[in-house]
Amino acid sequence: MTDNSKIQRLRELRVQSRLGGGEKRIESQHKKGRLTARERLDLLLDKGSFREIDAFVQHRTNDFGLEKQKFLSDSVVTGWGTIDERLVYVYSQDFTVFGGSLGEVHAEKIVKILDMALKNGAPVIGLNDSGGARIQEGIVSLGGYADIFLRNTMASGVVPQISAIMGPCAGGAVYSPALTDFIFMVRDSSYMFVTGPEVVKSVTHEDVSFEELGGASVHSEISGVCHVVADSEADTLFLIRKLLSFLPSNNMEDVPFVQTNDETLRMEESLDTIIPDDPGKPYNMKDVIQKIVDNGQFFEIQESFAANIVVGFARLGGHSIGIVANQPAVLAGVLDINASEKAGRFVRFCDSFNIPILTFEDVPGFMPGTEQEHGGIIRAGAKLLYAYCEATVPKLTVITRKAYGGAYDVMSSKHTRGDINIAWPNAEIAVMGPDGAVNIIFRKEIKNAKDPIKRKAELVAEYREKFANPYVAAERGYIDDIIEPRETRPRLINALEMLSNKRDSNPAKKHGNIPL
Repeated sequence: MTDNSKIQRLRELRVQSRLGGGEKRIESQHKKGRLTARERLDLLLDKGSFREIDAFVQHRTNDFGLEKQKFLSDSVVTGWGTIDERLVYVYSQDFTVFGGSLGEVHAEKIVKILDMALKNGAPVIGLNDSGGARIQEGIVSLGGYADIFLRNTMASGVVPQISAIMGPCAGGAVYSPALTDFIFMVRDSSYMFVTGPEVVKSVTHEDVSFEELGGASVHSEISGVCHVVADSEADTLFLIRKLLSFLPSNNMEDVPFVQTNDETLRMEESLDTIIPDDPGKPYNMKDVIQKIVDNGQFFEIQESFAANIVVGFARLGGHSIGIVANQPAVLAGVLDINASEKAGRFVRFCDSFNIPILTFEDVPGFMPGTEQEHGGIIRAGAKLLYAYCEATVPKLTVITRKAYGGAYDVMSSKHTRGDINIAWPNAEIAVMGPDGAVNIIFRKEIKNAKDPIKRKAELVAEYREKFANPYVAAERGYIDDIIEPRETRPRLINALEMLSNKRDSNPAKKHGNIPL
């Protein structure tokens, strides 16, 4: 019979492990408006599903007095659980233990979780709240980071990886989240930067706060590092659960199917009049998306960054899809550096995990100007082009209005292996807009006309009538069909089901050389 004192000892150690750095540090964490590592996991995972491992791990360092400061589980909580009854692996850094700093055993615990996720084909969610490398452990901490970076890279495209920044994430620590698929941040509570305000001040003489340097607003609006920002930790964890509902567990699975009560044959008459008569007048592409997808539900990614393009997840007839859409309400939907990179990365994620891509196109071209050219718009545009060309998942494209120049090619055209390309009657598919085309083709005629302004207007009208429409492209087979806007939802669902067994492949190679 088992000695009851040994069972009691085990129970006491488990209680000790769950206390992390102790009651006082837990209280300090709560005063900052932050939850503890385990409280976060309780909110993230299905109730009662968390199974912790390595709860008795302790650091092995004897320098700088650390031998007198040992905590069971060290500074990260690891294990697995379920979200909507689907397996996920998790690690949650514990700021109450050494400020969540990463040392040798901390890294080993995360590495173990990443290895298990890779072997078993389930998503990994990392909750980051750390002061960075554990300086007392020296080079061992740096080695631990690199061990994690390698696993993040190996897992990329095999299992979804999600990072939530719940507090500080600085120095080398930022590169693990940066290697994952999606980064979530909490407004006014989390921040990321490679070098902190003090170093910045000493090197560049800039006086900047933590929030101004690397807060959620900075990374969700300016840098594009953050994909989703929420107002609280609870909201952040809820949104992670919601995102996972659209994703397969690994790259060998099909996307999740969720039965919908939204009629698959539903016509949306309001789409017939959603495009303004004036081709220069904007409209909100998100309104188009919401009228077409199941129950109007659209999970947008990077909403506040490069808003001239919209990306995110939705469902069509119950099937998960990724959506890429030009946004005519912002910069006329033009493609610039940030928009190209934002969309390119999203397309590659979807292709990695068998998620069909639906593209809504209304694009006047690429952004002109020295700032864009000097900043590398050619390279950035090539990234998006490369992503679409490389993708082998089902690709559906709807041209709602403008599809001009090279941007027509880039936005999942038939020439880049688009499977089904349809257009609305409003579509203008041409090398460039009528105004620009007339200026080039009829330059001399306009110059020599008695009334240049009137003559130009006539030529623009003639050009628009003859070329700025979808019928020339349809004659060539570049457009599979021209449809009434109200028909878009049923036609897309039908096309998606038709493509459910699509098989496509790329030439055998180690990997391509995307223009980074």
